[in-house]
Amino acid sequence: MLSRRDLLHGALSGAAVLVAPSLQAAVNPSAAERHLKFYNLHTGEKLTATFWADGRYVPGELAAIDHHLRDFRTGEAEHIDTALLERLHGLQQSFGSDRPFHVISGYRSPKTNAALRNNSNGVAKRSLHMQGRAIDIRLPGVDTATLRKAALAQQAGGVGFYPKSGFIHIDTGRTRFW
Repeated sequence: MLSRRDLLHGALSGAAVLVAPSLQAAVNPSAAERHLKFYNLHTGEKLTATFWADGRYVPGELAAIDHHLRDFRTGEAEHIDTALLERLHGLQQSFGSDRPFHVISGYRSPKTNAALRNNSNGVAKRSLHMQGRAIDIRLPGVDTATLRKAALAQQAGGVGFYPKSGFIHIDTGRTRFW
């Protein structure tokens, strides 16, 4: 169960995503660097990336994230939306976690999305995964219901909850939840 403090912290982290990145760094000097850790469940690859430093996004680190979150079925990669990275960073901060996000699905090529859609009724035809604007994750040490609550507290983008499969979906589309 999230405490009121955790929910407020998550909401403030989510609101920070809406602030221009350079202003955000000025408002929150402790966020001089922003790191994310990922573990790709399909490839077994691990990545630690400092995607923001010295008041700007770090191109080489963004490219490493793009590659890490590629469509593992086709090998295709897409630029991952920095607003999505900010949401992930906010979630990580709200739990004070240094553990890597377990990635179920990052970028999906149109071919992969169509194949998944043919096998499941839970895959959107115009999925934001195909634009690098969505990710399906879990965070070790945090149950999925609690992770979902923190993502909802960000009040930004979409939040999907898949308790039977043990993950949540977050994206940078319009604010909605399911």
